Amino acid sequence: MTFIKMPDYSIYIEDKGLENLSKYIEEVYDYKDVFVVTDQTVYKLYHQRLIDALPDFRISFVIIEDGEKSKSIEVYQQTIEKLIEQGMKRNHLLISLGGGVVGDLAGFVAATLYRGVSYIQIPTTLLAQVDSSIGGKVAIDLKEGKNLIGAFYNPKFVLIDINFLKTLEKREYANGLAEMIKAGLIGDKKLYNYILENETVGIEEITRAIHVKREVVLADPFDHKERMYLNFGHTFGHAIEKTHGYDLYKHGEAISYGMLIALEIGVHLNETKPELYEEVKNLLIKRGLVKEPLLQLNDYKDEIKTDKKNLADGFHFILVTRVGEVKIKILKLSDLS
Repeated sequence: MTFIKMPDYSIYIEDKGLENLSKYIEEVYDYKDVFVVTDQTVYKLYHQRLIDALPDFRISFVIIEDGEKSKSIEVYQQTIEKLIEQGMKRNHLLISLGGGVVGDLAGFVAATLYRGVSYIQIPTTLLAQVDSSIGGKVAIDLKEGKNLIGAFYNPKFVLIDINFLKTLEKREYANGLAEMIKAGLIGDKKLYNYILENETVGIEEITRAIHVKREVVLADPFDHKERMYLNFGHTFGHAIEKTHGYDLYKHGEAISYGMLIALEIGVHLNETKPELYEEVKNLLIKRGLVKEPLLQLNDYKDEIKTDKKNLADGFHFILVTRVGEVKIKILKLSDLS
């Protein structure tokens, strides 16, 4: 078991970690009723395992549809209504069991229901384990863009059980690798070099990716400067997701195209070496995250206007100058060509 301490919560990374869930809950929670938000796929695969792991608890489930479209105001409201109907009170515990969509939605429910209830994150995808479950950002989407309504709200703990990864399809596994490639590019050359040579990851690599995020979150908890580094590739990645209705490309695929666009902008501005762009492009093609012909910047320029990094002084654009090193460049929309 690997243990990572955040200022307000703990992250447990282990194989078969679900077996220790009851113990971890009892350390932070005094009651026996727990309420679980999950999606249809995860419910089918793991609801009985969760029940078996919590024999002394009374468990109520709220099951949402799979996919990004469940991060909506409508599903948010429906989830809250179901939890209240099931008898959830302000001092009860909410459990998020699923990937990034479930974690973002359940976390925002926890942040706002009764002005805040305790919750824990149990991410079941590689993407959620290395990214969305860490750092306390929770959100839902609007038709104008992704994650535009949200909060900073930390869980009581995060339990990362790598055993969940055994049931991931190849495309979903690669989806998580995209965020790990990003983590390597912005802050861990050793991690990046490992993924250059290996298609699968273990506890050590997942831990390294989390440490990249941990360092920038601790340096900038509320996303004013350093934390923006984590959005490398996301400005155009989110625009790509939105343009295609959150259906055609998975998040990791969209940000992979977004990273290439960002690297291309860096090359144009003489901040990034062309060799790095080519290396990352070949890696992303090899891992099945992008394919040629690549998506083009100009097709998505109009969609980035609502991006959260479009501030009063311009776009705060994240550039990788070399592996493990990044900078923020303030650009106008006209500079992105």
